Amino acid sequence: MDRYVAIGEASKALDVSITTLRRWEAEGKLIPERTAGRQRRYDLAKLKPEWFHAAQEDRKTIAYARVSSHDQKDDLERQKQVLELYCAKQGWTFEVIADLGSGMNYNKKGLKRLLEEIIEGRVGRLVVAHKDRLLRFGAELVFAICEAKDVEVLIINQGVDTTFEQDLAEDVLEIITVFSARLYGSRSRKNRKLLDGVKRAVEETSC
Repeated sequence: MDRYVAIGEASKALDVSITTLRRWEAEGKLIPERTAGRQRRYDLAKLKPEWFHAAQEDRKTIAYARVSSHDQKDDLERQKQVLELYCAKQGWTFEVIADLGSGMNYNKKGLKRLLEEIIEGRVGRLVVAHKDRLLRFGAELVFAICEAKDVEVLIINQGVDTTFEQDLAEDVLEIITVFSARLYGSRSRKNRKLLDGVKRAVEETSC
């Protein structure tokens, strides 16, 4: 089935007349997209999403786990075990996606795959151990996408993440590393000394 259709097919899909569609457009109620030749094209995925998205019972449950560094691999395994046990107890068929990378990195392979699955309408439920396992900043954006796609979000532990301080230290160090690369290029001894001091302080705090 084509996603973008002409006005005639759109009128059939919505069971209204072509005249009605043109009136809705004039009133600003339903604005079609336009081709390079200025022909109307209607997005059926928006007008009739049920034609393109799987039924809720056929959609996946995905459990997502993440840690910031290789030193936290043991914690990643614990997260996965907690998620697997929780999902199994509910009787759900599920899939675990795991990432190893900063909570400030939006380009992690697992996160990108998770978002693609959600946007394509293949996910009905998302389970995470803690909110910060998705992203340090921006988890609310992921939750908003889930809400728009009718994805149920379950956060197992609403309390403080036991790895919060270590993760945050890793994220701060990543920021310092990026700025160090930029400021070192200026060959400023003052900049190098300042950044080295901050980096040592963060590393000592995370120990």
